Amino acid sequence: MLRNSLVIVFTFFLVFTANAQIEVMSYNIKYANENDGENSWSKRKEHITNQIKFYKPGILGVQEALVSQLKHFQSEIENYKYVGVGRDDGKEAGEFSAIFYNAEEFEVLEDNTFWLSETPKEISVGWDAAMERICTFAKFEEVNSGKVFWVFNAHFDHIGEKARENSAKLIWKKISDLNKENLPVILMGDLNLEPQTTAIQFLSEKLNDSKKVAEHTFGPEGTFNGYNFNKPVSSRIDYIFTSKNIEVNKYAVLSDSKNLKYPSDHLPVFVELKLN
Repeated sequence: MLRNSLVIVFTFFLVFTANAQIEVMSYNIKYANENDGENSWSKRKEHITNQIKFYKPGILGVQEALVSQLKHFQSEIENYKYVGVGRDDGKEAGEFSAIFYNAEEFEVLEDNTFWLSETPKEISVGWDAAMERICTFAKFEEVNSGKVFWVFNAHFDHIGEKARENSAKLIWKKISDLNKENLPVILMGDLNLEPQTTAIQFLSEKLNDSKKVAEHTFGPEGTFNGYNFNKPVSSRIDYIFTSKNIEVNKYAVLSDSKNLKYPSDHLPVFVELKLN
């Protein structure tokens, strides 16, 4: 009887360690601007911080974040650390596409940032883009299971069509160059593109659009609300893509609000994943 019990426990351990279930969020938090009136950072930071605390994703990719906002989250949300650099100087100036992680659950094995341009290793503006754009990535190990996986977080240009298409191709090339072991890959961000566009179709061929393969989906169709609380959210420009060796249990666009106000001009995308 004892032997059978040990076999059951060992089998359960093998199954548990073979798979890791994680929760991931992509969130354009809108850069801190005190000229935004009722939507100024000082008036919404408590709401957005509490929202993130409530869902507490193990991995959180943020876009448009300034270093002051990153440090605020790091000080307010227990066990949260981040990787990433500012796009203006490769240090702390300008917007980040940072990746937060729960330091109790994940260990960073390596990380870096590249510019979405013809010269990705240099601080630069690419193609027909209006400004510098970056992609931050990290290789993580999930502590309990030992599963290793890649996360890429990007913010595409809002003006340059050529820049957006080439950014998608550049990121895929980077993933292909780095991921020789065929590890699970998560790509997320504000891509400033609707699903039918060429770049999104390209990425959807290489990776899974988590919304399309999720077992359960919830929330509005779109992700960009523009702080317009009285209008349906229909513009979908924020995404989480996953490699084929990841199962998507749940996908949601979170439309939480307080006093008829959203915490950002984008809604966060939230997924529950199983790394196989």
